[in-house]
Amino acid sequence: MRVYITDLEAYNNGHLVGSWYELPMSQEELAQAIQNELEIGQKICKHTHLHEEYFISDFECDYMKIGEYDSLETLNETAQKMENLLMQEKTAVKLMLENSIVNSIEDAIENLDNMICTGETKMEDIAYNYIEESGVLQNMPESLQGYFDYEALGRDMEIEGSYFRDDERIFWEYIG
Repeated sequence: MRVYITDLEAYNNGHLVGSWYELPMSQEELAQAIQNELEIGQKICKHTHLHEEYFISDFECDYMKIGEYDSLETLNETAQKMENLLMQEKTAVKLMLENSIVNSIEDAIENLDNMICTGETKMEDIAYNYIEESGVLQNMPESLQGYFDYEALGRDMEIEGSYFRDDERIFWEYIG
């Protein structure tokens, strides 16, 4: 997660004063980053107005949207939590947030066990695996098993709304 921290007073006076910062960082580093931007803004504006406020004028984050006045401390904590996750867990968190399965990163992290990567790119394959694992067709004669429509079952399973594609087109299932 990267944020562009901007001095609000300088911005209101026509100066875009700010820098990019990579989160997470230590609390001391974060406090220093904010202080640096406010001091630079005060020097550029060359007047005695207090430079006490900042805002986030831009961000780079692939798992959540960030608002101008979001708390940097909270964002830093969130970035720390995400940094501790494996890549597959980060993908699961992103999918849960994008698809409104959960309302927060904390909820997504708590529900990681409910988001399963199928490893499949076609719902037909997911349907086939489901039928094989459940053994539904085992009691049916082999001559009839070939008539089963996995593609149709896959479509129906997808319509149920518990399957989601990641950026690589791989399906994930939410089982919560």
